[in-house]
Amino acid sequence: MERPAWAPRSIDISVPSVSRMYDYYLGGSHNFEVDREAARRAMEFMPGLPKIMQANRAFMRRAVRYAADQGITQFLDIGSGIPTFGNVHEVAQAARPGARVVYVDHDPVAVAHSQAVLEGNEDAAIVAADLRKPQEILRSTEVERLIDLNQPVALLLVAILHFVEDEDDPYGAVAELREALAPGSLLVLTHASYEGIPLPQERAGGAVDVYEDIRNPLIMRSREEIARFFEGYDMVEPGLVAMPRWRPDTAPEDEDPYAFSGFAGVGRTA
Repeated sequence: MERPAWAPRSIDISVPSVSRMYDYYLGGSHNFEVDREAARRAMEFMPGLPKIMQANRAFMRRAVRYAADQGITQFLDIGSGIPTFGNVHEVAQAARPGARVVYVDHDPVAVAHSQAVLEGNEDAAIVAADLRKPQEILRSTEVERLIDLNQPVALLLVAILHFVEDEDDPYGAVAELREALAPGSLLVLTHASYEGIPLPQERAGGAVDVYEDIRNPLIMRSREEIARFFEGYDMVEPGLVAMPRWRPDTAPEDEDPYAFSGFAGVGRTA
């Protein structure tokens, strides 16, 4: 198997990665044949997976613009993945020049590619760390340099919590991050769910099994379970809804049915 020049030496290119599969769904070029193969297998069950990823990205951009409109100039994006067009720092810094952004990911390709993209951008950085260890993130030199935790922060957890199993205590990690945030901070979150997918659960389950097979289980939670991540936050209107229904720029009726899979919401710390 040919190792592309951009692939860090340390990574095993025979094992699929969820961030590189996501990159493939979005039409990116930072993925390997093994990622494309796994993604295509998942799409045999759920052909609309790319539409779901696009809806995630579109929601993320609207939420970042919303945060900037609310006066927030600091963004912490955990599980940021491989940078593609219209990333958080581009949207935030266009809306608020000088906005500071810290990305966090544990995929070495995502980290290496982010470093390349952010080169020369003094107001943005990437941390190699894991959502399951919030203190490592909060105490990282990049967060200490760019983020003032005494001022409001937009914390982004977009399409990441469904890769954290219950035994790894995702609720505890989210609560620990919330404790570190100043009043007026925002939590921007999306999460996969069987609710809203325009397919019978058994068929959608076939795609979930593909993630299980590559040892990156996809945890489908109910709306109620997803709402629990917002404990300690006041929900911003319209609450926890399908992605196209959160403060849309265009009529949700025009969206692909797959875009309504799962939930998105924004909460504000009191």
